[in-house]
Amino acid sequence: MEITLSNRQRSVQLDVPWLRRFSKMALAECLKHPACPKPVLPGLESVDVVIVSDRVIADVHRRFMNIPGPTDVITFDHGEILISAQTAGINAAKYNKPLDHEAGLYIIHGLLHLNGYTDKMEREARKMHKLQNQILDDCLKRKDSSF
Repeated sequence: MEITLSNRQRSVQLDVPWLRRFSKMALAECLKHPACPKPVLPGLESVDVVIVSDRVIADVHRRFMNIPGPTDVITFDHGEILISAQTAGINAAKYNKPLDHEAGLYIIHGLLHLNGYTDKMEREARKMHKLQNQILDDCLKRKDSSF
């Protein structure tokens, strides 16, 4: 399976090559944790991660989910993950984390949604957030040549 990452915004500086390498590692880790018997992720030929502005993600949020305003990440079952660079920047500052690590967390979040996880109910959200933080930590600790 292939994962691609493209940056379609200009207002927030991200380390796109680092995020591309990170996304490959995150995909491999997320595939190890299916949440249901037949998640979407293993059946996809590719996953496309697209980094966009708050304006773009707010428009998608409204059009597809009928929710006004920007959000951090939106995942579509066809294998597209949209990430707001500006929201990542705000949350990175709020939680005192590097911007690229926050964006990496959103990549993991989207991949876990594709692998059957949901965060609609509080219990499910806690389980998903715990796993995504574990995967983020595991990916950041790895020091092999692929990262």
